[in-house]
Amino acid sequence: MKPWLHVKDMMGREVLLQAPPQRIVSVVPSQTELLYDLGLEEEVIGITKFCIHPRQWFRSKERVGGTKNLNLEKIAVLRPDLILANKEENEKAQIEALQQIAPVWLSDIASLPQALQMIQAVGDLCDRSRKATEIAAAVQQNFEQLTLQSWPRRVAYAIWRNPWMWAGGGTFIDDLLHRMGWQNVLAEQTRYPEASLPQIHQLKPELILLSSEPYPFAEKHLSEVVAACPGARMLLVDGEMFSWYGSRLLQAPHYFEQLMQEAGNN
Repeated sequence: MKPWLHVKDMMGREVLLQAPPQRIVSVVPSQTELLYDLGLEEEVIGITKFCIHPRQWFRSKERVGGTKNLNLEKIAVLRPDLILANKEENEKAQIEALQQIAPVWLSDIASLPQALQMIQAVGDLCDRSRKATEIAAAVQQNFEQLTLQSWPRRVAYAIWRNPWMWAGGGTFIDDLLHRMGWQNVLAEQTRYPEASLPQIHQLKPELILLSSEPYPFAEKHLSEVVAACPGARMLLVDGEMFSWYGSRLLQAPHYFEQLMQEAGNN
């Protein structure tokens, strides 16, 4: 029988579907939210414990473990006909195991254009092409209208503590920082390098951003950074706006405008 859809995912892997998927498991939080905004209420049957948006799905959908610790047996019992995963957020061995259960469409995203590509591709895959086009166009327009500010020019974006880890070059976070007109002081280091606070101080950032995820930075952590990096400003930021590459991007430019205004007014 001729496949309904024969495509390649963002890793170049072939994905064949015989019909529009009716039983979808998403193991990527930002893509789960996208599925909701595409109107796939009935089709999505399984999500992870980190898929907190939308709240009604978090309360009602079957949870299949964490992004890096999936319950493969529970996923198999759900009998999905499509699984959405991500190269970075999910473990390679588990992705390979998921392929034995159902077709797996794998995303790989390090920039806004790739995020827009993913949004459209998932829409096409799930028979929601028109809605996906609308979402991608709105995201593009919102970013085009983003007003860039020149201060601060040099920023460091923390994602973890003990050891301290940061967003480096080639990451989605780095791409969004660049689109705000800010310069990532760790852009020459790839992925998520480790660097102590004294080492960060030597890079002379004007602003240090402490993300709400994956490490839950809070007010109690500010004094530690201030002591090690005198002269730099500290801001707690919403990690979802910087690292969720699905339909949450609709909200990100407005958040960035507010953040740049806060940084520039103090």
